[in-house]
Amino acid sequence: MSFPSHIDIAIIGAGAAGLGAAHALQGSGFSTLVLEARDRIGGRAQTISLPNNVIFDVGCGWLHSADKNPFVAIAENLGFAINRHRPPWQQQTFDAGFPRAEREDFIAAMNDFFARAEEAADGPDRPASELLFPGNRWNAQIDAVSTYINGCELDQVSIRDMAAYEDTEINWRVAKGYGALIAAYGATCNIARNTRVTLIDHSGPRIVIHTSRGSLTADKVIVTVSTDLLAQEKIRFTPALPDKVNAAAGLPLGLADKVMLALATPDDLPADGNLRGRNGTVKTGAYHLRPQGMACIEGYFGGTYARELEDAGEGALAQAAIDEIAGLLGNDFRKKLTPLASSRWAHDEFARGSYSHALPGHADDRAVLAAPVDGRLFFAGEATSPNFFSTAHGALESGFRAAKDVLAQRVR
Repeated sequence: MSFPSHIDIAIIGAGAAGLGAAHALQGSGFSTLVLEARDRIGGRAQTISLPNNVIFDVGCGWLHSADKNPFVAIAENLGFAINRHRPPWQQQTFDAGFPRAEREDFIAAMNDFFARAEEAADGPDRPASELLFPGNRWNAQIDAVSTYINGCELDQVSIRDMAAYEDTEINWRVAKGYGALIAAYGATCNIARNTRVTLIDHSGPRIVIHTSRGSLTADKVIVTVSTDLLAQEKIRFTPALPDKVNAAAGLPLGLADKVMLALATPDDLPADGNLRGRNGTVKTGAYHLRPQGMACIEGYFGGTYARELEDAGEGALAQAAIDEIAGLLGNDFRKKLTPLASSRWAHDEFARGSYSHALPGHADDRAVLAAPVDGRLFFAGEATSPNFFSTAHGALESGFRAAKDVLAQRVR
């Protein structure tokens, strides 16, 4: 596509938030353009097809709070089948290394922790780790669950923010991939790929956007990039926006990484089974066995451990998964597992992580980040969602909200 010199509304980022804003502005009479640094759309949502018909959602994979998730209706409208089977997260296939009585004890301890944290959220904000009972045998495992939910350990999590998250506990999957759905949703949007934004100059009557393909002007801009990019000022603003930079720094991206392993003998394991890794340590993975019946195992790592594995280089995630699975199911499983693909979101230059969490004392930063500036700059993205942060549908709804705010300026 030719690169315009002016656009009414520029949208920075073609993830779920940017695409949601673009869709909401269709038919408004405004000209819009989404500026995307990557060569693909979807942001932290990406589906890749692997050998033997294995579908791998490298980023978001579950339609969380599916009974309230607008992507369900979008999927149905676009002809994407929804797998409504519930996740197997509380199972332990074959009771491998985690007998049922111990699982029930752990789940009771975890539920008790979350109940205490929710009650404590009415008081002063503090790290969620302070709600763990000292010496409880399940503290490390509860902390491991936090790395999957929040992308970080509990000492980095605001209890007020954690309590604000809304979860209806209904989780479904897009049969052909959540990333594939979001890419299809964006197919009708006007998008300039491979266009990296470096500076947004809002000092004059028109906003000037400096990009890797040259400059263009816009009347209004919706910014949807990750908080780490804003906090590190990978996109700069003139005049500077220190409140936005500081709010973004209070909402860093945690890390959740996945690895997909081909399974040579799928009949050895049940479809949609589950394994939790080692007990007694936060450095452990969780494993979805034969997701949607596919001949594979999907491993999941979070927090500091995921970051250490990423830093160890290509292949470290897969090796850690294979070692842990073999420790649970027997050493013979090593020769049955072959690495196919993995994510490395901390090393992704356009993300720098997976999804946001509020640091202790920073729960209010979500509203600060979401607030418009001078009726011309608007902000969206999962980190700006008050209740559905860390999810694709939270990002989508924030895009809808930003577009609504833009359109409200027209009637003033």
